[in-house]
Amino acid sequence: MNGLKFIKDQWILIGFWIVCLIILNLILFLDPNQTFDLGNVVYVTLLLTVFFLFLLLGLYIYHSKWYQEIEERQDAGEDGLLTPLDAALNEEQRFIQSYINDLLILHQKQLGTLAQNQQEQKDFIDSWVHEIKVPLAGTKLIIESLEDELPEKKFYQLEDELKKMNHYVEQVLYYSRLDSFSRDYLIQEYSLRTIVNGIIKNNAPYFIQKQLTFDFTGEDQKILTDEKWLSFILEQLLSNALKYTLPGGKITFAIRKNHLGVWLDLTDTGIGIPLEDQRRIFDKGFTGHNGRNDTNHHSTGLGLYLAKNLGEKLGHQIIVESKVNEGTTFKILFPFLTYFNEDKDKVFL
Repeated sequence: MNGLKFIKDQWILIGFWIVCLIILNLILFLDPNQTFDLGNVVYVTLLLTVFFLFLLLGLYIYHSKWYQEIEERQDAGEDGLLTPLDAALNEEQRFIQSYINDLLILHQKQLGTLAQNQQEQKDFIDSWVHEIKVPLAGTKLIIESLEDELPEKKFYQLEDELKKMNHYVEQVLYYSRLDSFSRDYLIQEYSLRTIVNGIIKNNAPYFIQKQLTFDFTGEDQKILTDEKWLSFILEQLLSNALKYTLPGGKITFAIRKNHLGVWLDLTDTGIGIPLEDQRRIFDKGFTGHNGRNDTNHHSTGLGLYLAKNLGEKLGHQIIVESKVNEGTTFKILFPFLTYFNEDKDKVFL
């Protein structure tokens, strides 16, 4: 608290002192039995004023330690909630300090309870995901065993629905692991083309069903990433491209390199993303104009959100460019690692 604010808070004391000074001067001037020189009255008034100012200064210095600790807690932000106050100088400050410390203790207890509940929820989700994968895998084996007995269209429909279930289960698993990412990744050097080819192979039936053509251009590049997490990111982006590309369209992967690093471009000839939606497509739960109006596909609004967040945790940047009725391009940057990295948010294409 600065001096001006302190003086403003002392308005009662200042007002009382002014009233007392006025009364004193009135008594001196109105008392017929006393005679005072005007200069002496002015001198006494100024002297009392100086004493009063010294009093205010002393009070401010006396309370400054308390004010300083409060300001340090404000500047510390969340870290200021970790330790109790201990700079109280008088009973009033001790009363306030006691109340604040009780709130801090209650806050920490609630945070502990919340963290425990979240961990229990994550453990349950992880357990559920692994348990549900068993019947899903069994269902896949059953469907494959019935391939010769089912009409081709029905067989592909069953495969498609099973793939969707696996896709949503994976979303739940990776969403639950966002906060614990640091305990579940391993950065190594990988071939980018090899990772992409694996994603394409897993989604080959969708290309066949929708009669989509595929192209992969550019020389292979080595990148630093976590294969499992990057594969999930590419699955989300490719799933989005497959969902909104009409039959007969084309999907292209392109690898390139510039001074910023290695780029992977995923381009489709789909319906595109409206300009007003492009800044929000990575927001959690945002389905956009296409997701709300497409009755053939259910959109959760989690896929791109997870892709963006996991990409940032890996140090990869995802950029989108799109035009309605022309297509969409998702660009992933795998930056070169140096000791002098510039601001990652400032990317110039």
